[in-house]
Amino acid sequence: MSQTPTVDCPTCGAPVEWSPENKFRPFCSDRCKLIDLGAWASEEHKIPVPPDAEDELFSGDFDPRH
Repeated sequence: MSQTPTVDCPTCGAPVEWSPENKFRPFCSDRCKLIDLGAWASEEHKIPVPPDAEDELFSGDFDPRH
C-alpha cells in the first residue's frame, strides 16, 4: 500500500497530508488558507509580468480615447 504524500503548508510550513479528506490542502487549516487569501487580496503576492503586458493584453478590448 502506498503512503499518503505530505507537503508543507505554504503559510506556516507545517506538514500536511495530501488526501481528499483534507479540505484545506495544501494548507494545514482554514486560518492558514485565509492568511494566504489576504496576502493575495492585499497584493503581497503577485505574479510577475512586464510593466506593459497589461496594456498589450487589453488594448484591443476598448475603443481608443478621443
